[in-house]
Amino acid sequence: MSYLALILAYLLGSIPFGYLLVKWKSGADIRQTGSGGTGATNVSRKAGKAVGILTLVLDALKGVLAVFLARWLTGDAGTSWIVAGAAVLAVVGHCFPVWLNFKAGKGVATGLGVFLAIVPWAVLVALVVFVLIVWRTRYVSLGSICGAAVVPVAVMAQQFFISPLADFVPVVAALCAVSVLVIGKHSENIERLIAGTENKFGVTK
Repeated sequence: MSYLALILAYLLGSIPFGYLLVKWKSGADIRQTGSGGTGATNVSRKAGKAVGILTLVLDALKGVLAVFLARWLTGDAGTSWIVAGAAVLAVVGHCFPVWLNFKAGKGVATGLGVFLAIVPWAVLVALVVFVLIVWRTRYVSLGSICGAAVVPVAVMAQQFFISPLADFVPVVAALCAVSVLVIGKHSENIERLIAGTENKFGVTK
């Protein structure tokens, strides 16, 4: 069951909802628009905010379901190494889906789903950071990067300064891996942020 949980997590994560929704609505290939990603932000630019929000919800659900499915298959109510691996593989599947030649989104929404399933309280911290940064800078990418980075930091702060967390090692390993993956997928955005050429939310060039 352990291997099955890992395989199913990747396959679940690899369902390209953004690509499918844009294809269904307009017949267009979202990979040929804007950043080329299949995530909610790029989908919103091509198909409208409603489709973008639906993409966000469905992509986040992939992360949540991957974790809960792994727990069900392994009989583990917590976060074992298998559950942690399934969480990471769900995000890997989203970023590198076999169906789209291993190129799709940046993993933000699926990572959010994983975070919600494992450490829901830390998502509130990340959400505050995300909203504040986007509000002040209008950069969704910067908000996403900082939001992803703050989740494992918040969990480590809880562990060492507030109260110990059950399954701390596999939990923090999964969170760090997901954060690194999400931030790494934003490498081009980081380059544009440094150059001052990154697109701002709500600003049309």
